[in-house]
Amino acid sequence: MAPCRRRTSSTELLSLRSTGSLQAGTLSRLNMRILRGVILQDSRNFIKVWSKTSKSSIAYENGKIYFENYQNCYSCVHSQPQVLYKLPKRSKLEKIEDALLYCGVQNILLVLTANNFLYRLSAETGEELQRVYLSPHHKFRYLGWDVSQEIFYVKSIQNKATSLARQAGITQDTLMHLAIFHVFPLQIVGIMEISKKVFGNGVTDVVLSQGVLAVSYSSKSVKLYSFEHIVNKYMTKKFALGQKSSLHGGKTVGEAPLGIPVNIHFSDCPPVLFEVSCSDNSVQIGGYPWHYIYTPPHKYHKGTHHICSLVDSVLATNGIQDMKCCSLETDWISFHPDDSGRIIHVGPSTINVLKILTELNSGLPSEVVEDFSISTHRNNNVISVTSSGRTVKRRFDLLDDDPEHETFRMVEYEDELDLLAVVVTEGEGEGRAEVRLHDNKSGKLLRKLHLVEPWDETFRHELFFDKDTIVHIEQKNNNFCCHVYKLQRTVFLSDVLNNCC
Repeated sequence: MAPCRRRTSSTELLSLRSTGSLQAGTLSRLNMRILRGVILQDSRNFIKVWSKTSKSSIAYENGKIYFENYQNCYSCVHSQPQVLYKLPKRSKLEKIEDALLYCGVQNILLVLTANNFLYRLSAETGEELQRVYLSPHHKFRYLGWDVSQEIFYVKSIQNKATSLARQAGITQDTLMHLAIFHVFPLQIVGIMEISKKVFGNGVTDVVLSQGVLAVSYSSKSVKLYSFEHIVNKYMTKKFALGQKSSLHGGKTVGEAPLGIPVNIHFSDCPPVLFEVSCSDNSVQIGGYPWHYIYTPPHKYHKGTHHICSLVDSVLATNGIQDMKCCSLETDWISFHPDDSGRIIHVGPSTINVLKILTELNSGLPSEVVEDFSISTHRNNNVISVTSSGRTVKRRFDLLDDDPEHETFRMVEYEDELDLLAVVVTEGEGEGRAEVRLHDNKSGKLLRKLHLVEPWDETFRHELFFDKDTIVHIEQKNNNFCCHVYKLQRTVFLSDVLNNCC
């Protein structure tokens, strides 16, 4: 029998750290173990330290809060958020359309503006490091990661035929354009045209993810294509930003007025890797071994989630997950972001964490089993008592996410602490909310943290749990508000009395 591993206290971990004999990765893990232990102590709590409102949307990422459409940046490193930088006001032509944050050798904010410029800014100072002009012909508006922190893409708006063209029977063949870049150093991979002639008349949207081009169709189907194959077969010429290109008549790539030429031209439709018919053109791929989750596009499958093997599309045993929710907001399901291959399924009153079991070379389908489940406390009494003491019998059943019930609103995973932060609300109108911290491996409830501001479920909310910081962003009609909580030591009365004696 292997010897049991002795649990190490925070004091011992600090002593180990002070010797300087630990490797960088080990030291980082020990630091997070210490911080996790501190967060779970009763003598520590998350205290609201700051709030700020805005007329425009607010974003949070990697310890930074962005206001005024990424113009103003606040750092959350200190005990209270502090201004990191404020960019000069931009004209309507230079309005920021979208942004991505890269955290690597340098912390960089990638910014796309309305006049088709891609900017590389320092995420610490806001200083402009590089600018690239994309195109005078295609209106680019969206940024997204293909491979997180490595390769990103810029997507144009969809080309739509004018009413006069439609009346004349003229169809628009080109749907949109994608420009693909390596993030560091910033370098162009290529620009390609997505056309109906190549991908079919029913194509409605396109995204890049993990080296796969995912194409959605009006027929409620999704087809996947290999981006590597597309580059190898259809790229006509390689070029670099800042260099002259024959495709531009010797002009510099990435500079106005010509920008970057299209260098990926399809001569035919690439081979389809995978195809599935699904509701809302939504399919997720993940797990070990590879599986996919989707909802078939039929009315009687509404509300169900099917889990199938990617190899042969065989439905897993217990592969249809259905919470049978009766609620205003639907349940959601996804592969767990901790890369464990598990699945997390969240409803108004239940959170199921599932795992996929597979016997290799057995010929049997894989099986979906429950790893653990978290439930809210529900009072199912049909008799209630009014403030005057009168008993009232309820004549109808409440929805699963009715404000009278404890309801799960969102789940946030803190990867460095290996904790699940679950937002639970209760109370009509401006009800109360708390953040419950659960162990990610067992689901065990470890702590409850109360939010000071009321939570109105009729408005949009976001919550971020980032080590010693909790950020709550809410939208009330046309106003946005950001609330920041920081980990602090709680002073008990016993502590005060002991210090006085």
